[in-house]
Amino acid sequence: MKLPARSICCLTVTACVALPVAAQSYPAKPIRLVTEFIPGSGGDAFLRLVMGPMGASLGQPIVIDNRPGAGGLVAAETVVQAAPDGYTLLGSSPNVHTIRPFLSRVNPIDTLKDLTPITDLAEPVLAIVAHPSLPANNLRELIDYARKNPGKVSYGTSGIGSSLHLDGEQIQMLTGIKLVHVPYKALQQALGDVVTGQLPITFTLAGQAAGHVKAGKLKALAVVGSRRFHAWPDVAPVAEAVPSFEPPAAWTALFGPAGLPAPITQRIYADAMKALGDPKVKAKLTALGFDIHGQKPEQFTAHIRRQRELIGNIVKTAGIQPTE
Repeated sequence: MKLPARSICCLTVTACVALPVAAQSYPAKPIRLVTEFIPGSGGDAFLRLVMGPMGASLGQPIVIDNRPGAGGLVAAETVVQAAPDGYTLLGSSPNVHTIRPFLSRVNPIDTLKDLTPITDLAEPVLAIVAHPSLPANNLRELIDYARKNPGKVSYGTSGIGSSLHLDGEQIQMLTGIKLVHVPYKALQQALGDVVTGQLPITFTLAGQAAGHVKAGKLKALAVVGSRRFHAWPDVAPVAEAVPSFEPPAAWTALFGPAGLPAPITQRIYADAMKALGDPKVKAKLTALGFDIHGQKPEQFTAHIRRQRELIGNIVKTAGIQPTE
């Protein structure tokens, strides 16, 4: 049946008006935040800390839906399949978005096509720590020592293809040193082996290592990010010793399904920033060893593209093979 021109015009106007009206009334019910993090984990605790005040700002509770599995793919696919109405969001690490595309032969989703990047909330401060017996007290000294002892210095991380592993590979690429990577299933295992002297170095969470450093059981050689860690004001970032270093991201970020309307995306972003700006939240995150980020949606999208370029280059140059 052919509709009269006037009817088509009315339908078009109605469709154009419906979106702003929906955005103005958003949110009208609780929001589900799907995440890869298991209940009680550090990532889960971080999201619950931020989502409480964020929900209060939005005027609706944000319910955490823990869906671990396949390195974050289970959670991401759940959100990909959801309606783009702002009531199903994803709280995620970088793995699916920037690392998996280069280390898995099967990639059923493409973040930039199948999801809407909203913002990177925050990132844990990462660090390189060593056993006190290592004859190096900072990264420059470690580089000098490794040059004189190629292939004799081992470092631990949370696994092949983890952001910490990529940090180590990039440092080797930029300095020409040769380290031996020892992948662990968990950061705490690697940290424990450095404390007991079974491993000389590990790349880890600064917050987890801080107590051991304070007790003299470890020494901090460098902070991986661009800023110094509040607990170690005298420990320099990697970039001061390796100027071209650009760390692969380790953030926890928010995403929506593809096609999430811009007004709803902006509303979620704005209320996330309000939550991160809450003095109590900021104080807790700082104490736990987090750097608050909060890039705007368009900046975050560009950041993901840049991270893919960076990580693709590291994986190719280092010859890291797909793990699955």
